[in-house]
Amino acid sequence: MCGIVGIFDIRGLNEIDRSLLSRMNESQFHRGPDEGGLHTEPGLGFGHRRLSIIDLSSGQQPMHSQDGNVVLTYNGEVYNFPELRLELEALGYGFRTHCDTEVILYAWQAWGDSCVERLRGMFAFAIWDRAKQTLFLARDRLGVKPLFYAELPNGHFIFGSELKALTQHPLLPKDPDPTAIEDYFSFGYIPDPKTIYRSVYKLEPGYCLAIKRGDANFRPKQYWDVTFKPITSAHATDVGEELISRLREAVKIRMVADVPLGAFLSGGVDSSGVVALMAGLSADPVNTCSISFGDPKFNESEFAARVAERYHTSHRVEQVDPDDFSLIDRLSGLYDEPYADSSALPTYRVCELAKKQVTVVLSGDGGDENLAGYRRYRWHTYEERMRSVLPDALRVPLFSTLGKVYPKLDWAPKILRAKTTLESIGRDSMAGYFHSVSVLPNAMRAELFSERLKRDLQGYQAVEVFHRYRETAPDDPLSMVQYLDLKTYLVGDILTKVDRASMAHALEVRVPLLDHKLVEWMATLPPDLKLKGREGKYIFKKALEPYLPYDVLYRPKMGFSVPLSAWFRGPLKQRVQDTLLGGTLQNTGWFDRNYLQHIVSQHQSGLRDYSAAIWSLLMFEAFARNNLA
Repeated sequence: MCGIVGIFDIRGLNEIDRSLLSRMNESQFHRGPDEGGLHTEPGLGFGHRRLSIIDLSSGQQPMHSQDGNVVLTYNGEVYNFPELRLELEALGYGFRTHCDTEVILYAWQAWGDSCVERLRGMFAFAIWDRAKQTLFLARDRLGVKPLFYAELPNGHFIFGSELKALTQHPLLPKDPDPTAIEDYFSFGYIPDPKTIYRSVYKLEPGYCLAIKRGDANFRPKQYWDVTFKPITSAHATDVGEELISRLREAVKIRMVADVPLGAFLSGGVDSSGVVALMAGLSADPVNTCSISFGDPKFNESEFAARVAERYHTSHRVEQVDPDDFSLIDRLSGLYDEPYADSSALPTYRVCELAKKQVTVVLSGDGGDENLAGYRRYRWHTYEERMRSVLPDALRVPLFSTLGKVYPKLDWAPKILRAKTTLESIGRDSMAGYFHSVSVLPNAMRAELFSERLKRDLQGYQAVEVFHRYRETAPDDPLSMVQYLDLKTYLVGDILTKVDRASMAHALEVRVPLLDHKLVEWMATLPPDLKLKGREGKYIFKKALEPYLPYDVLYRPKMGFSVPLSAWFRGPLKQRVQDTLLGGTLQNTGWFDRNYLQHIVSQHQSGLRDYSAAIWSLLMFEAFARNNLA
């Protein structure tokens, strides 16, 4: 796992500032503290920071082909590189190392752009082909590894693994994108391909980008997408056995490393399943780690301990201070743009713990999106039934009115908190799902934003992020929201969180449930094998029954939560007041002060739970204070 950067002169062969390239590279030192390297030539500069995982003694980057025509800087792991190496050797290519980096280099020479279709793993890389005068960038299919890029006013194209590398460049325009602000306060993150800056983009998962010198007309090209077309008609038992077999293979190829390896073990279904399969593949005890919380409402460590005991893992657990909010300022520096998932706090801590024992860990991320584990999927299918029963002419006005008049009962039992559901049913399927996942709903954003920001938005609404996928999203209601989450929430929130938190500790995280071959196969499973009645991940849980205790499989989902609501009424009460009502947010000109006052007073009085909105504003303020001053 590494960090990459680059500068490319699209127009000509102007000299690249090597000291600037070095500053960009060193801004990502944490991603690769083992080694660093630079390559410059007229009109091109590549940088690389290395975290050594395989072939520790060689594989330094940027790497050159033996004929000197091709240069590569690469972040990630390609798990099928031994098979690809055999193919390339049969074609006449000779190898000087035993690492996957050199395989990508010659895969490009052998197969060109289509080389990415042969790679199985997580990756973001840039190749310079001197003979073709072409820069080629690619990102893995699910977006496990990040890649940012921008075209500068002087005709230079820059890229990097993190946004902070690009902001080192003095010519990068840093004008915030108003539509990204709308997206952020809707989703809690800024979905691909946008960033907070108008001039900077994320290369989307499953996309590549080729730029030929002298041709400024370039655009990303999609090379992969997942297709939800259920074709599996086998008995559930057979499907479950095949699921375990396919996952076991995905786990096995991710256990190859020349450094200590382990796994996150939260006590949930996905991580426990991964650990169970790892234990069956390893002659030595698996290294596992988890964190615990003092509050039993948030604590899964008991279940993690049971799995660790069953499989005799070398288990480490540490308790997180229930008031562990010292990381708030640190987080804004990690993510480089506004990011509002508060579970980044415990994720940072579990990565910190894992690094004490290992350099590579396997995680269970991706199970909820692929196998329908989120509770919101169940609610969406309920809402879809209501939409299918009532004609739009009756449903829309009826439920829109009910949603408006029904009170917001944050303090009441869940069964009485129906306002969001009523409002969602009053919308079409895609807009309804957008409403259910929004951190701040439409009406709240309308009150929060100033008139100036509303003018700058020119009518744009964040639901358009979902509308981009109308043509490619499947018709089945459950498959549709799974597809939307794979395109937005998984990459923009979950994988971003894990990448930055792990790389802050120079820890590599591998994700077997996001193996693209496994993802493609899971997309063919009938929806009722994923969500059966009230049971999400139905077929996965059934298949894991021989491997895990019943209450690990079938207890209510907990998640990596932190007690924000209590923090904001207790130890962080004054900080909330100072931050939300202080000068930074006001100086942006984007927020209505009266509504900010309303949020603070209503939450701290206990009348409303505005913890999600407050956290989002705290993280936005930290970004603005550090980057927009």
